[in-house]
Amino acid sequence: MHEQDKEDILDTLNQYAQQFNTMVHDILTKKHSSEETAAMFDPEKLSALLSGDAVEVDSAKLIQTQMDFMRQQTQLWQQATKAMLGEQSHPVMEEEKGDRRFSHSDWQDNPVFSYMKQAYLINSKMLQSMISSMHFKDPKSEEQVKFYTRQYINSVSPTNYLLSNPEVCEEILKTKGQNMVKGIENFMRDLEKSPLEAFKITQTDMDAFTLGENLATTDGKVVYQNALMQLIHYTPKHAKTCGTPLLFVPPFINKYYILDLEEKKSVVNGLLDAGFSVFMISWVNPDADLADQDFVDYMKKGPIEALDVVCEITGRNKVHLAGFCVGGTLLSMASAYLRAKKDDRIESLTLLTTLLDFSEPGEIGNYLTEDALPIMEQNADMKGVYDGRILGLSFSLLRENNLFWSYFINNYLKGKDPAAFDILFWNSDATNITASCFKQYIRTMYWENQLKEPGSIKIDDIPIDLANIDIPVFFLATLADHIVLWQGAYKGTKLVSGDVDFVLAGSGHLAGVINPPETGKYPHWTNASLPDSPSEWFDGATKHEGSWWPYWHQWLHKHRKTKVNAPQPGSHKGYPAIEAAPGSYVKKQLG
Repeated sequence: MHEQDKEDILDTLNQYAQQFNTMVHDILTKKHSSEETAAMFDPEKLSALLSGDAVEVDSAKLIQTQMDFMRQQTQLWQQATKAMLGEQSHPVMEEEKGDRRFSHSDWQDNPVFSYMKQAYLINSKMLQSMISSMHFKDPKSEEQVKFYTRQYINSVSPTNYLLSNPEVCEEILKTKGQNMVKGIENFMRDLEKSPLEAFKITQTDMDAFTLGENLATTDGKVVYQNALMQLIHYTPKHAKTCGTPLLFVPPFINKYYILDLEEKKSVVNGLLDAGFSVFMISWVNPDADLADQDFVDYMKKGPIEALDVVCEITGRNKVHLAGFCVGGTLLSMASAYLRAKKDDRIESLTLLTTLLDFSEPGEIGNYLTEDALPIMEQNADMKGVYDGRILGLSFSLLRENNLFWSYFINNYLKGKDPAAFDILFWNSDATNITASCFKQYIRTMYWENQLKEPGSIKIDDIPIDLANIDIPVFFLATLADHIVLWQGAYKGTKLVSGDVDFVLAGSGHLAGVINPPETGKYPHWTNASLPDSPSEWFDGATKHEGSWWPYWHQWLHKHRKTKVNAPQPGSHKGYPAIEAAPGSYVKKQLG
């Protein structure tokens, strides 16, 4: 190859890199389209939070930060010079343990890449130290500043750019540049499938799974439906089952089948094996026709209407209710409402990774600001729904390196297709929220935290008081949950009046819940007492290896040991089978 050809190729690569990164930056910040994403992710927000009289700077700490930065930069130049001359050198700064971005050997062995990595880490530490030298009058502002600083730091990592990532450079040489062609094809495909307000990155092979074939395969029938939900009755696995059926209420912001993945990882299948009759709500993926259906409508047409049907089909007057995440919040409000009406059909209540007190909303709270919230509400009103793909991007950016930038590198820079992964397929299968429900839920729960205040919410002139929940309640939280902090979930134990069992599982929001006994991948902790603070609870807790499922199954059986003939789906003349599980509502996809 002639030198001129090499220069032309390098020039083309540089132009491609600049154009590609500029285009992606514009898409992600939505400079040319939506106010909403700008309000949520605008880099200028960081400057606004740091301005004014709400911040005081520890001058001594700031000066020390600058001195440390200059010292490390000097050391880096010295070590880089040694490396360039072939002499032995030592790293000035190492990445944190578990940071997989710099796993390629060139980040350590190649002097150029090693310098870029260390310079990036030194600058990152300097920015973080500068923030830690500031004292904020408002703790929420401090959390937001740290959040947006982290987002900025991770977005400018050298791993995210075409010519400063050794893995990508290897791919360019190996494919003779074809990876860049494939990368831009992947990017344009995702752009076409994205809503105006947010960029939806492909995280898994969306053609690898089909509901009813290799996901959501547990046998059952849809036995009831209304505008908001279908009710699935699963085929029992035993001739006689627990005398109290169980009704599951999943979050309406996601599809229900996270609880019914492939057979071994199915929470539903685990319950059937343990001898329960199981019913599941499958929420509709709404469009603008349902815009006026609010949080209370979801409550009445969801768990309350389903409870009526379950009791009629089974002939039982007691039902175990179980809710996951937002489904648990909805179910708690429904339970308080029913108990206030002297309705005693609820045998027990199970709340999986659920907030009742929203004073610790986790990093989600960083999106809900005085600037962003009205824009989000306006967007929902204009469309009649809040687009689930916007929520998907928001949740992915809570774990940006694992759930966004790693796929950005793989899909667009390396030009590869993501592997098939069932949980990520579910995560990408977005669900809309009706405009009225979204606004009511965000304002009432996250923004005003009304649910924990007795009587703050009234439904049909009935004050909602969680203390009316005087039935046994099982709380499950997960140790590494970034959506529902376990300490925040623990606060809910102080709001109900029934006997409470709080269990903490290992891992995060999904993997900690989907942890079958056969694999026993993550441990769980129990504690018979409920001290005031979650830290006290944890200090006195006992660690158990393996899944929390058997413990929960035993807890459920403890509250009703009677066995009855198992009712078969569709056998009740008033509720014949409408269609086979998983039903049609769950199959509607966005984009």
